[in-house]
Amino acid sequence: MSPDANPASAPPRTVDALVIGAGFAGLYQLHCLRDRLGLSVQVLEAGGGVGGTWYWNRYPGARCDSESHSYAYYFDEALLQDWEWSERYPGQAEILRYLNHVADRFDLRRNIRLNARVTSAEYDAAGNRWRVRTEDGSHYVTTWLITAVGCLSAANVPNIPGRDDFAGQWYHTGQWPHEGVDFTGKRVGMVGTGSTGIQAAPVIAETATHLTVFQRTANYSIPARNAKLTDEFKAWARANTGEIRQVMHSSVNGHPWLVAERKVGDVTPEEREAIYQQGWDHGGLRFRANFRDLLTDKAANDTAAEFLRAQIRKVVKDPKTAAVLSDIDHPFATKRPPIDSYYFETFNRDNVSLVDLRESPIERITPNGILTSDGTEHPLDIIVFATGFDAMTGPLLRMDITGRDGLTLAEAWREGPKTYLGLQVVRFPNLFTLTGPGSPSVLTNMPVCIEQHVEWVTGCIAHLRANGVRTIEPAPDAVDRWVAHVNDAANATLMPQAGHSWYLGANVPGKPRVFMPYAGGMARYRATCADVAARGYDGFVLGTAGALETIDER
Repeated sequence: MSPDANPASAPPRTVDALVIGAGFAGLYQLHCLRDRLGLSVQVLEAGGGVGGTWYWNRYPGARCDSESHSYAYYFDEALLQDWEWSERYPGQAEILRYLNHVADRFDLRRNIRLNARVTSAEYDAAGNRWRVRTEDGSHYVTTWLITAVGCLSAANVPNIPGRDDFAGQWYHTGQWPHEGVDFTGKRVGMVGTGSTGIQAAPVIAETATHLTVFQRTANYSIPARNAKLTDEFKAWARANTGEIRQVMHSSVNGHPWLVAERKVGDVTPEEREAIYQQGWDHGGLRFRANFRDLLTDKAANDTAAEFLRAQIRKVVKDPKTAAVLSDIDHPFATKRPPIDSYYFETFNRDNVSLVDLRESPIERITPNGILTSDGTEHPLDIIVFATGFDAMTGPLLRMDITGRDGLTLAEAWREGPKTYLGLQVVRFPNLFTLTGPGSPSVLTNMPVCIEQHVEWVTGCIAHLRANGVRTIEPAPDAVDRWVAHVNDAANATLMPQAGHSWYLGANVPGKPRVFMPYAGGMARYRATCADVAARGYDGFVLGTAGALETIDER
């Protein structure tokens, strides 16, 4: 098509499989379907480059909270050997370089169309095809539709009264300008203290004239203790890829360590304190792995929570500020547990102040700043919304997906998402939702979950094609059983007790309160998926009328 052609008037392009998104999941799904199964594949990516989450999230301090040697593809040994991470926790720019390296190494770009935001996908039952359209009017027809849109890609921009009257500039961390933002000499207000705000605040404070942090919900955070990787560690990681892979595949959260077998009650209070202190000093998410009952026993969790609150009070010098930061209303790790680089220390700076929104909520945004209910107007030049995302369902629902008989995904999920294995939805044949609601996804080290999903979907499509199966979708009773199991798995933990958690959709007004990720553990989920496949895709309805044809547009 010529640059001047009208995409809307061009004939649709037909491919075997269409993948939406070119992040970790989309890149690997393209490689598997194109290079392993020999299918014609088109990837549509809304952004101007590959990288998904790491293309969009360029906010100050953006960094991974999985250790770098585990935050990578493990499907290719040569890829593991020829890439070298520089830090324990890689920053956004380094992860983006890695994903561009992967795209080049496997020659993926020729099947990726950038700046192609999907606006609708409609299932054509008569032709057993999905018809997908993009913002510029381009039209695609495909048999297999795979969403790889990520769980945290639909920005949750709060509709605070007066927002659009603000005379300064405002930004959302998930839609950060690629040219960056200069805070020098600026009075900055940051709304939100989840993991994103915890990462951004220390960096913003370094150059801003003043940073005012508006906190609704106090949060636990553990020091990352980030550092450059030593040559010895790099050599160990390259020499032990098989062992690292095995541990990640057998662990609850896909991280390269296992949860300790001991319970909190198995040790003395003095031993417990020493274990927590060692975990705090080591830093990172491994702190959660000190005891196996932290997420299932409230009394056990209380010991970790009190230790962490005490650390906050030790770090923050002003007692009043320390009290607000440590006034945490949920058990430890029941919301996403952040790790940080000098977050609490930031409040010891003379140019940083904290506003407690529980005591004085935001009334409105004025042309000059933010007005709180106590009558205080906080003068600002820049507002940063670190308010997170319409997580898990948001990216899918914003694409206007319509299945059989005109059923929209929004209507199907009106009371909350219902899937089988987090991978498929009733009445949406041949649609696969990578890391969808009902999968472990955000409770895991994401590349581990993504590789499992992609490989399962690839194996499923290969099986269907080999056996002349034209359609696959879950049986309603299988979905009901899986949704019940997801709820049971969540209720076996303390996580539903965090009422404001985005795991429940509680950060988005009007969103159904449903615990969305699967809390039964990555290893258990992997075994379940393997068993479903081994039993001929038990729980799925397979349609065998007719045969599929390979479309030679590779």
